[in-house]
Amino acid sequence: MNGSHLPLIKLTDPSKEHTYIIDEGGSSPIMSEVREKARLAKQVTNRLAALTTEQKNNALLKMADALVAGQAAIIAANQEDLQLGRENGLTSSLLDRLALNETRIADMAEGLRQVADLPDPVGDTLETFTRPNGLQVKKLRVPIGLIGMIYEARPNVTVDAAGLALKTGNAVLLRGGSSALHSNLAIVRVLHDALADTDLPPQALQIIENPDRASVDELLKLNGLVDVVIPRGGQSLIQTVVKNASVPVIETGAGICHTYIDRDADVDMALDIAFNAKVQRPSVCNAMETLLIHQHFAEQHLGMIVNKFQEAGVELRGCEASRKLTDGILAATDEDYATEYNDYILNLKVVADLAEAIDHIGKYGTMHSECIVTNDAANAARFLQVVDAAAVYHNASTRFTDGFEFGFGAEIGISTQKLHARGPMGLPALTSTKYVIYGQGQIRA
Repeated sequence: MNGSHLPLIKLTDPSKEHTYIIDEGGSSPIMSEVREKARLAKQVTNRLAALTTEQKNNALLKMADALVAGQAAIIAANQEDLQLGRENGLTSSLLDRLALNETRIADMAEGLRQVADLPDPVGDTLETFTRPNGLQVKKLRVPIGLIGMIYEARPNVTVDAAGLALKTGNAVLLRGGSSALHSNLAIVRVLHDALADTDLPPQALQIIENPDRASVDELLKLNGLVDVVIPRGGQSLIQTVVKNASVPVIETGAGICHTYIDRDADVDMALDIAFNAKVQRPSVCNAMETLLIHQHFAEQHLGMIVNKFQEAGVELRGCEASRKLTDGILAATDEDYATEYNDYILNLKVVADLAEAIDHIGKYGTMHSECIVTNDAANAARFLQVVDAAAVYHNASTRFTDGFEFGFGAEIGISTQKLHARGPMGLPALTSTKYVIYGQGQIRA
């Protein structure tokens, strides 16, 4: 293309020690932004691992205060993102996830303070034992190293990820969604300024500014620099990361969550739980997407359920049986049952019994959060034992699958896999382990 290439970007190290020129066009051997920021963050992982709990907590508290003090700049940047989002046709639920105001920024700051108040898992002794040869073995919690975080249009994740990673002695490389770019950059600028007055090196917190998809692709291949990648967002993002990463991935949950109302469920309780699970905040991953209803219960109460949801502006899509029982329900397809709406849309399905409900969840669920509403103890026990999900509920809304609600402080995501971590991921989930062995000159025969 006549030797032309994209403009050069000036990239400044948050430690104020270096400035790098990044060639986006790829026509020179100069390091890319993604690799260079990963390298800068990786350089300080040894320093982070040596920090005391007091030093880390002091940094978190300064970050919290800085968010509140800098909220005007953050909100102004967020307004740019919201305007672009409206112009690009983002739905009301996605705009809600993107929006920041004084209350939400105060909540983000409070999240950092709560993380500071939580016990520091780094250095915890998990077990000790002595071998017959006299070797004393201790298993300790240690930081993972450099965590790559890929997420969509939720600026609060920028703060949550930073706080949890730094509290556990990890560096973090953030790649947020392009629709929240201005908000995320403003937040990280505020946090960097706060860290400059602490013992925690600012370069431990990095954010990728290039919104191009190629930056994600590169991050997923940074073996030797990035120790683990955590995707947080919709099913498409998560599967893209899982399928294309060569670095280890902790798979967090797309949330196709179900509530099953059993034959003998308490009517008022069932309606309250289902309504809360869908309507309280439909844009989040622990919101219900499909309501399963025992045929006997549906025959008596489906009309009341439909009326309540329709009054709240929820679009209902249902199976043939549900559409025969009441009006105002669109026909649901297999694709609908496999969709995470994050919106005021709800699937309905009438089932013959508990077994059919469990089969439906097994087919369409994403192993996130599932609920049974019932007064039958045996059915509840069966559901809780058999349904394969990170969180299973008896007579409670799926909206409680959350780090704050579980007492973990801010969460970095909700893992739906079975290795390393599962469910809301608080501080312990961001650590690995190390064996420390003490000897008195033993050698192996």
